Amino acid sequence: MPPPVVLTVAGSDSSAGAGLQADLKTFAAHGVYGVCAVTALVAEVPGDVARVEPVDPTLLSIQLKRVASAFPPSAIKTGMLAEADLVGEVAAFVKSRPGLPLVVDPVIRAGAGAALLSDAGVERLQRDLLPLARLVTPNLPEAEILLGATIRTPADFAEAPRRLHERYGCEVLLKGGHFAAGDAATVEDHAWIDGSAVVFARPRLPVPDVHGTGCTLSAAIAARLALGHDLAPAIEGATRYLAACLAQHHRWTGPGGGIEALNHFPDGVE
Repeated sequence: MPPPVVLTVAGSDSSAGAGLQADLKTFAAHGVYGVCAVTALVAEVPGDVARVEPVDPTLLSIQLKRVASAFPPSAIKTGMLAEADLVGEVAAFVKSRPGLPLVVDPVIRAGAGAALLSDAGVERLQRDLLPLARLVTPNLPEAEILLGATIRTPADFAEAPRRLHERYGCEVLLKGGHFAAGDAATVEDHAWIDGSAVVFARPRLPVPDVHGTGCTLSAAIAARLALGHDLAPAIEGATRYLAACLAQHHRWTGPGGGIEALNHFPDGVE
């Protein structure tokens, strides 16, 4: 039997540490067949986004329809969507395939601060795409934008997934990397799944803030859903996979200093 197909709809990262390149590597590491639809070309290296060129919405629509006609997906994952019209094309595509699990990584800003989704795109994401999602995976700044409120205390953080679920109807995984104190021994991701609060805790690793962790985690969840895992075990397994990618990350040295990147094919991960 051929492996399940997972479709990523995301921007192209020239450094290959995030975006659709990270998604495709993650899919391969999980033994699923990855296909893609490109939303934007991003000239970047970790910490420096030089230029973003969104694709024409009609081109995105053609990519989605053509690839899905040849490789029927078992799950879809979205990343950077850039503009409102591109969000609209993705929402229309997902609506035409009811029941297909959709994992939305709401990429709004790059770690270096560059905008990766327009304000109108955020509104379209909130209105049209999040209600279609099986899971949305915001980090702290993204969750604040989606809620329209600040998250400052542990109680705020713990309540945010439920509040996001009530607003958008999807399950929520709120990533804790931006919230935990720098000296904390563990990082806790808070989720709202099937009507209950769930916490996924993991040791804080003594590694740098490596580019592409959000893309990789959401891609790993989508891959595990395509393989038939329920949502909570898919998140748990994806978290273990990301921890291994971080622990075994790559580092290059050069005239500009050290550059780190995730190792998407780590040893010792089920």
